[in-house]
Amino acid sequence: MDDAGITAHRFRGWWHTARADTISHEMMRAEVWLQDTLNSSAGLDELAHRIGYSPSQIRRRFRDVFGISPGAYRDRLRMAKAARLLVQTPMSVRDVSRECSYGNHSAFTRAFQRHHGLTPRRYRRQRQIDLQLQLRQAQCHFVYQTDEVPASYALLTRLYNTPLALDEPNDWQQHLATAPLELGGLEQHSRLAIVQDHQRIASPARLDLGIQTESSAAMDLALPPAFRLISLPRQRIARLHLETVRQLGDAMCFMSCRSFSGEGEVLKGEPLQLVPRSQGLELRIPLRESA
Repeated sequence: MDDAGITAHRFRGWWHTARADTISHEMMRAEVWLQDTLNSSAGLDELAHRIGYSPSQIRRRFRDVFGISPGAYRDRLRMAKAARLLVQTPMSVRDVSRECSYGNHSAFTRAFQRHHGLTPRRYRRQRQIDLQLQLRQAQCHFVYQTDEVPASYALLTRLYNTPLALDEPNDWQQHLATAPLELGGLEQHSRLAIVQDHQRIASPARLDLGIQTESSAAMDLALPPAFRLISLPRQRIARLHLETVRQLGDAMCFMSCRSFSGEGEVLKGEPLQLVPRSQGLELRIPLRESA
């Protein structure tokens, strides 16, 4: 079992994995690269060069692990992103198509309808109706605060699962303590989970788990293959206190309804962050910048 498989096995009690222990760190890197280059013209040749495989090897191995070609997987991620933007933001369909790297509006509409079974406008309308109904049935209300968080670094490993199943925050420390990270010099850091797609529009569901720090010393750490270092930009967020991770869906339903109704802050449709606290956990939702 390679480093990625070992890491997935260690965290299994925290994030119940499905096939994570069969994903090599090369294919994990390939999947993350496809996500990170959604808005670029980078092709499979560049990915193959980065990983050290030929394009045909990448196609074959990626399909063996994820059941789909790299190109089709990237298209699936674009459609998942488009769905989030349509539901959570007031962006026009044309702007959503551009944000998802479709230069042609008609081509985007056709691709979206093939993938989701509805045109973008009908999908937006139906999902917003569904969310409003869900909110009425849940009868939930969340208090949130807006804030601006500084730029930081995150050291993350990716875990895969279908369906999503998070343990409670008091289990995080136990499992993260076994992570193969050398934390020398990082005196101020916090545990962090980044949920890439809480609605599971894309498949497999993806979770990034690790630590967050503002210390530039993170750039000097020697990371095992299953981990990567990313820069998190300064951004506006909404902070919500959750007593349990089971409230995540209701919290996002509440905030999404307020966003598209114009009654609250406008969401950006980007991945969510979860940070454990002494009581419960904090949900951080990226917001659009104030006008």
